[in-house]
Amino acid sequence: MTLTIQERLKDLRVERGLTLEQLAEQTHLSKSALGSYEAADFKDISPYAIIKLAKFYGVTADYLLGLTETKNHPNGDLADLRLSDDMIALLKSGRVDNSLLCELTAHPDFPRLMADLEIYVNGTAVKQVQSANALVDAARAAVIKRRSPGESDTHLRQLTAAHLDEERYCRYVIQQDMDELALALREVHKDDFFSVPADNPAEQLMEFAEQAAAPGADPDGAAMMFICKALRLNYAKLTDDEKEWFKKIAEKSDLLKNPNPQRGRKRK
Repeated sequence: MTLTIQERLKDLRVERGLTLEQLAEQTHLSKSALGSYEAADFKDISPYAIIKLAKFYGVTADYLLGLTETKNHPNGDLADLRLSDDMIALLKSGRVDNSLLCELTAHPDFPRLMADLEIYVNGTAVKQVQSANALVDAARAAVIKRRSPGESDTHLRQLTAAHLDEERYCRYVIQQDMDELALALREVHKDDFFSVPADNPAEQLMEFAEQAAAPGADPDGAAMMFICKALRLNYAKLTDDEKEWFKKIAEKSDLLKNPNPQRGRKRK
């Protein structure tokens, strides 16, 4: 979610632990002006104030103006990031949430995931597990040679259980890393007000179904009420002519073709 100029200015001030009075003293900008810049209805901020605040907070003017999400690297060279053309195209395509991707990669546990993934991809872990399995197999062979136990022998079963499936084990470690990261990000955003839509289409549909199925109900009227609600129209305030025209238009909707299906009932 992109922050507004007001939100960015307030966040930066709060991060510094400053009041408006303290910020005014340190920037030599008036308290009233600073307060207006953070207000929801603020309309304009002078170039002088933008430059002054950007220098004070150590961020770019573009960041304060909402032109970039990068605070401190306005002219970063893509070559320094070693990104492939495919990666750059993906980030610019809008097919992934770049903000969430940034949170994921900036998480303190992300380097551990990358290390485990690199070990798996390079085959290092597989070789180590194979070496460990070779020791277990040697011990198992020695036990069989010396004691000739049955397959139900406790010591023999322990050695059998100690034999690792290298592929499954490596993928399990990586999956554990991903699970912990996903839970951490979910915890950060659990209170986000925008994560759940204000209008629940399922609830509206259930309400319409109950109205249409009620004894003596007018299915056509219930359907039109549902459509009006979806369009944020007050059906009760429509004139008779508007209702008549609306009904003719609404009859083209699939909702009115069979709003109360009679599946399984025989027609008389």
